[in-house]
Amino acid sequence: MKYEIMFKIMTRLLQKRKVTAKEIAEKYDVSVRSVYRYVEELIVCGVPIDISRGRYGGLSIADTFRLPAGYFTREEFSAAINALNAMASQINDENIISAREKLESKQKNEVRELSVCGNIIVDGGTWGGGAKFTEKMRVCEQAVNQSKSLLIDYISRGGEHSKRVIDPYVLIFKQSVWYVYAFCHTKQSFRTFKIGRIKSATFTGAEFVKKAFTRDDIDLNLNYSDRQLTEVTLEIDKSSLADAEEWLGIDNIEPLGDKLVANISLPDDDSLVNKILSYGGNVRVAEPAALRERVKAAAKRIYEAD
Repeated sequence: MKYEIMFKIMTRLLQKRKVTAKEIAEKYDVSVRSVYRYVEELIVCGVPIDISRGRYGGLSIADTFRLPAGYFTREEFSAAINALNAMASQINDENIISAREKLESKQKNEVRELSVCGNIIVDGGTWGGGAKFTEKMRVCEQAVNQSKSLLIDYISRGGEHSKRVIDPYVLIFKQSVWYVYAFCHTKQSFRTFKIGRIKSATFTGAEFVKKAFTRDDIDLNLNYSDRQLTEVTLEIDKSSLADAEEWLGIDNIEPLGDKLVANISLPDDDSLVNKILSYGGNVRVAEPAALRERVKAAAKRIYEAD
């Protein structure tokens, strides 16, 4: 009984990060003195719990402390929590609720700013328009974490609006762009949606059970699979090296004689031509010749425009 309550105290702290001894005592039907005794034993065992007295005092656990992983794969862990959530909504069983709490204590449940992880902050929004993008990211992240369906208003590259119900599985960050990988109820298949093209996203009120999936199930070409990916050789001026590294990746740019060259596969569409032109001549196409001619033709149209 003693060790069971000690473990429950630890999992409760992992969930809430700070609680009062009185709260613990009432929840597990023990005395406040016993709570402090159990906490002191946990501290001796190496659990980093801080005891603070006074009006605003309580028991708190270090933010960096986590239960060791290893018993579940990510897919098993997610499936177990989803199953326990479903059971808990139907059966008011204290053991089911306790088991769910123990598993959920391994997740970081603190209220936090979106896309903040440790010492890393990621802002995928545009200059001056970050608030709207951040709100969409917050909704998508919550939908992924809590397996909640979304109704989205999506605008395709061609400008077509469509309203879809999606079940978000995971967020993807690639080439400085955020995507959400989700099951689309309209198409009855998994799709990858660019978050910047989601005009609005709202919760439907429905929840879903995630099917098992792995990284290999996701097409990380991100909807370019039906287009031609072109092998491109680019020559890069040193003055634009930093910007080109952020676009193409440091590993893809190498010195070749007195030049900087990138050999890389890129989606061959109009956005590629526009991207190359944005470097103002500091990124030049060496191969293929057809792409080089398209860039030259686009530059000529800009020059000749009134």
